[in-house]
Amino acid sequence: MDLDAVRAEGALDSRFRAGDERALAEVYQRWSPVVYTFALRSLGDRGDAEDATQKTFVSAWTSRSSFDPAKAQLSTWLISIAKRRIADTHEARARIKALHEQLRRLAPVDEVREPDVDLGETILVAGELERLEPDARRVMHLAFFDDLTHQEISDRLQMPLGTVKSHIRRSLLRMKTRLEVSHVAS
Repeated sequence: MDLDAVRAEGALDSRFRAGDERALAEVYQRWSPVVYTFALRSLGDRGDAEDATQKTFVSAWTSRSSFDPAKAQLSTWLISIAKRRIADTHEARARIKALHEQLRRLAPVDEVREPDVDLGETILVAGELERLEPDARRVMHLAFFDDLTHQEISDRLQMPLGTVKSHIRRSLLRMKTRLEVSHVAS
């Protein structure tokens, strides 16, 4: 690089670190195609690559004060951020896959694919069912996934009817409390 190009690069780095939004626009225009291509090659999905690219530049902007041009060029720093955002996407995919597997174990696929069922809520409820004690989990599964009456559950599990009703009532209260807390935290 010639001296003028080095100075221009240094000025862009300084403006970026100082929070100049025009510098961010220049950095994005210059480096987003590289970050996007890198993300697309790793993720294999255009939507995920676009998300990873956006998250990379949002992260870069919000942590711009940590960028040190003496340690790395801006492009290298951006790629290191992109690697973390891409890894986050791979981890999220793995978690979603694990949740889908868990859901398949808890509920027959035909029940989950009904058009009026919200898959996200079904996964959330399935996760909450997993947190119940084993007897309560069996009772809840029979009541809500197999659609058995309280008496049918009592007969099938050879459990007193009052115990079945207590398991359902306590389980619903526990799940309601945890789900309300998780919605407030979201």
